[in-house]
Amino acid sequence: MSRAHDGHRSFFPVGNPFRMILPRGAHLSPKLTEVLASYENGLASSLRKLKPEAASNVLTLSWMKLAVDCLSELHANIATLITELELPVSDWDEKWVDIYLNSSVKLLDICIALSSELARLDQGQLLVQYVLHVLDSGNQVPSQEQLKRAEASLKEWMERSSERSPRLDNCLTALQELSGNLSLMKVKHSAKGKVLMRALYGIEAVTVFICSVLVAILSGSSKALVELDVPEKFGWSKAFNDVHKAISGELSKLTRGSVAAVKELEEVELCARQLHALTSVSQLEDKNASLAHAVSQSKEEAMRIMIS
Repeated sequence: MSRAHDGHRSFFPVGNPFRMILPRGAHLSPKLTEVLASYENGLASSLRKLKPEAASNVLTLSWMKLAVDCLSELHANIATLITELELPVSDWDEKWVDIYLNSSVKLLDICIALSSELARLDQGQLLVQYVLHVLDSGNQVPSQEQLKRAEASLKEWMERSSERSPRLDNCLTALQELSGNLSLMKVKHSAKGKVLMRALYGIEAVTVFICSVLVAILSGSSKALVELDVPEKFGWSKAFNDVHKAISGELSKLTRGSVAAVKELEEVELCARQLHALTSVSQLEDKNASLAHAVSQSKEEAMRIMIS
């Protein structure tokens, strides 16, 4: 005879594992379950790629490029998911549309600010390349005219590198608003809507976090970094939290500097300042071969960094 307090024993000793995948209370068809699982697995896979082997690697152009590539892939995946759901925007609830549009506008502003800052850095690269061209005299000592032109361009580069785009500062407010409003909307009468809202929550959380990392790196300040805690019920939460922890620890060391906190740019800045000092002294000491040779060596080092 069974005792009254003996309950039904689940086949799974830790409960139903599919509750970690399916939204609570949802009744999803096998097809919708497969679509959602595939999307969230892809999200987790992309996040694992972003976890750097060494935390300091996040402060490199190569990691930033990888992050942007992952974001592009994830946004393509969400478009594919919407197509597979056969849920056109015309069938969306008005609240879904409002949330999607409001978030999209803020993210667009952030992307414009990031593009503007990258364009500014690219213009600085042209100045450095011009200096290298001016100082390229083969095995000859750079002339006084060459040194003068190089010094002027290097001075202009240093002035530009110390400037900050106000758009990056404006990103702080947008990022905080996006992270503060981030939540999984409840959907009562649409299984497809539940899948869509869960997928949108994932892409928005990852996009906001990565954008905040990029803004923090390019501004040289950790203030832009948003703090997000993704619940364990999402299959990609562990991958997200692992990346978040690794990157946050490194970016917390940032203090607002004169240039973006990117390793390659810091090396270029060091070479540029050395070249500027050497070209200035070389003009004062007419045909100083030793200083001119040092200028040539710094030029080669700067060229190596620019190529790499």
